[in-house]
Amino acid sequence: MKLRLLLAAGAAIALPLLVQPAAAQRAAPPPAPVLDPQVAALRDAALKDDVAYDIVEGLTTEVGPRLAGTEAEARARAWGLARMKALGFKNVRIETTMMRTWVRGVETAEVVSPFPQKLRLTALGGSGATPAGGITAEIVYFPSFAELQAAPDGSLKGKIAFVSNAMVATQDGSSYGTFGAARFVGPNIAAKKGAVAIVIRSIGSDHGRGPHTGQTNFEKGVTQIPAAALSTSDADNLSRMVKRGKPISLHLTLTPRDLGMTETGNVIGEVPGTDPTAGIVLIGGHLDSWDLGTGAIDDGAGVAITAAAAKRLLDGPAPRRTIRVVWFGDEETGGAGADAYFAAHKAERHVLVAESDFGADRVWRMASKLPSGANAIGDRVAAALAPLGIVRTREPANGGADVGPLVRAGVAVIDLNQTGTRYFDYHHTPEDTLERIDPAQLAQNVAAWTAMLAVVANAPEDIGPTPAK
Repeated sequence: MKLRLLLAAGAAIALPLLVQPAAAQRAAPPPAPVLDPQVAALRDAALKDDVAYDIVEGLTTEVGPRLAGTEAEARARAWGLARMKALGFKNVRIETTMMRTWVRGVETAEVVSPFPQKLRLTALGGSGATPAGGITAEIVYFPSFAELQAAPDGSLKGKIAFVSNAMVATQDGSSYGTFGAARFVGPNIAAKKGAVAIVIRSIGSDHGRGPHTGQTNFEKGVTQIPAAALSTSDADNLSRMVKRGKPISLHLTLTPRDLGMTETGNVIGEVPGTDPTAGIVLIGGHLDSWDLGTGAIDDGAGVAITAAAAKRLLDGPAPRRTIRVVWFGDEETGGAGADAYFAAHKAERHVLVAESDFGADRVWRMASKLPSGANAIGDRVAAALAPLGIVRTREPANGGADVGPLVRAGVAVIDLNQTGTRYFDYHHTPEDTLERIDPAQLAQNVAAWTAMLAVVANAPEDIGPTPAK
């Protein structure tokens, strides 16, 4: 999962109503919409779903890590094509595009003095390389990203910057955007201030020795310096060394390579609708993953949840609207799959998009951004989700990185937000494996997505584009 707008919102006290201020809670809520019994039946049957687990189990077992632009991602596309066909989706195909591809190499670090010991770390995507023999330099300690920003220009010449801001877990994942800046742009800032390298405390809420990778970005013209994330435990240990008040020298070896332009792409399948004029409902997640784990929660779960929900409508009466399932390529390192999809399909009438890319724990909140003429659809979706323990928020939906181009073009969007309190314990780490997935919570996701699709894909209202603000 890449950085996206993650907004906190209050919890509702009445379902499926919007979160209300205290004064409004004294008044009787408006009556909830009458729920179509077929929607309820589809939702409840999906609570016993095993298709999603079969998909993510197969993807992580038969393909494993799927770094964007590599041979492994190509195998994932071939696997996805075969799996979508086997599930019965129609118009199944792969649409490829090109991307610039980075791969990791040797990754080691050790404190040379005054307390010699090895550290566990991993290169950030897009990191520059050290010489094959590594580099040795003194570290400059920054307890927070803000303090790195405030460092004078040139003050890091010949030094290794060490940024140790500690992320905390939140249910909605909003802390990722706050603390993640150390990874997203910290290396670029350190390079501009003269650093020969940078190490950061992993952007994660765990307390272990498995480092968290993820993409970083350098501005055009800025030298790509070696950039790595220390495990949270090793970063905390290094911070304790700093407090001893002695200069600390670090030996760092990172040898990633740029492979140039290679192929990525999207796997697409459909549930054909009965009304060609009613538009397309696009759902999905991203097929690529980082290479430390097997990409189970990021984002094998997302492609599995959305495909399993769509299959439940595929196996029943044809919906009014076409449901298009897209397993996007290259979400993690730059979004080439999303950009290519938008370029190829922006002229088609997409009426609503939704993306699953926040793990496999239960859905707890629903957000929407619909045109005023379709507000009743959001009401019916909220009513269908309420029995699953899902609340509705006043905050508008934002979508995710893969559907972002369509959302920015004005297409309506619904977010089904998953509980994120443990997501960043495993995000982008070697621990992102199938064992992180609870089958019962995964099935609750499928039930939520099934209910949402059953309402949206069959809604009689014209959804249309969201008016520009």
